[in-house]
Amino acid sequence: MNKKIRYAIVGLGHIAQTAVLPAFKHAENSELAALITGNPEKDRELSERYRVKAYSYDDLESALEKEKVDAVYIATPNILHRDYTERAAQADIHVLCEKPMATTQDDCEAMIRVAEKNNVKLMIAYRLHFNDANLHAVRVAQSGHLGELRYFGSLFGLQVKEGNIRTRKDFGGGTLFDIGVYCINAARYLLRDEPIEVVGLTANNGEKRFAEIEEMTSAIMRFPGERMATFTCSFGSADVSYYDLVGTKGELRLENAYEYQGELKCATTIGGKRTEKAFKPGDQFAPELIYFSDCIIHDRAPEPSGNEGLADVRVMNAIYESAEIGRAVRIEPVPKKRRPAKTMQIKRPPVKEPELIGAAAPR
Repeated sequence: MNKKIRYAIVGLGHIAQTAVLPAFKHAENSELAALITGNPEKDRELSERYRVKAYSYDDLESALEKEKVDAVYIATPNILHRDYTERAAQADIHVLCEKPMATTQDDCEAMIRVAEKNNVKLMIAYRLHFNDANLHAVRVAQSGHLGELRYFGSLFGLQVKEGNIRTRKDFGGGTLFDIGVYCINAARYLLRDEPIEVVGLTANNGEKRFAEIEEMTSAIMRFPGERMATFTCSFGSADVSYYDLVGTKGELRLENAYEYQGELKCATTIGGKRTEKAFKPGDQFAPELIYFSDCIIHDRAPEPSGNEGLADVRVMNAIYESAEIGRAVRIEPVPKKRRPAKTMQIKRPPVKEPELIGAAAPR
């Protein structure tokens, strides 16, 4: 089939403008059909830039019908993911939703139910599941060369500007929901398992920009087999983005692990011998579109699925609960059979970041 899946982009903030919209240039089986936003300035300018019609949030259902949309990419604030997933699914439209899937387990489960009830596909936008560097780390982890995997450690931090949507609690902001989700997800796909217990701590230096949310979160996650994962994510630190995976025979470090721009470097040390492998920059959003469109065209169940999104949200909620009550919290794992593998790798050239319209850069 040569069909192209037609997408409406719901929410035109920073990630949509810098990464999702330009990605259609490299997504050969996908095309941009409509823009959904609440900002008149964005309506006009982005509509002209991409030569598609823009609609208001209130007119979502009308836009989906008029523009013969097959799927939506939801890039709204986290707290709104459930609402737009339900509206799209009830209109028989497939849903590709940004992570985190939602901010509560109830919302995640409702999103899964509405997709199943209306027989539409639901995928959560874990772009690193298709990324060559992260999939290389998965392959090394599964090769046995590191020995028995024992622990994972990660740092992910940046400086977030005052007033940025990431700092608004009413929109689902916070360090875990915004960037901690990457650390949790990486630990899960490298260890190929689900955490069963967590300990969480939050910190706040009292700056005005952190009036509604924590400045920083640290967590320890216990995995089956007495394995551990630790991470710290921060909105008030220098830029840092890496993870370590350590086994009984060797270790692996991926630098720039979670970023969607720039080169990624993987260093592996086994038996005292160090090897390095560099991965050229690429468009990390076109692969999501290509994969999801292929699932729609060939009627395949997508992975990362709604269950993948639910698994991370359940862990994040447990970490926040632990930080609040001051003790460890047990987790009932979400059953998972499918995880990122080399066969999912899709590579496309990097995109040039366009000029933002009515959207604030996070840093």
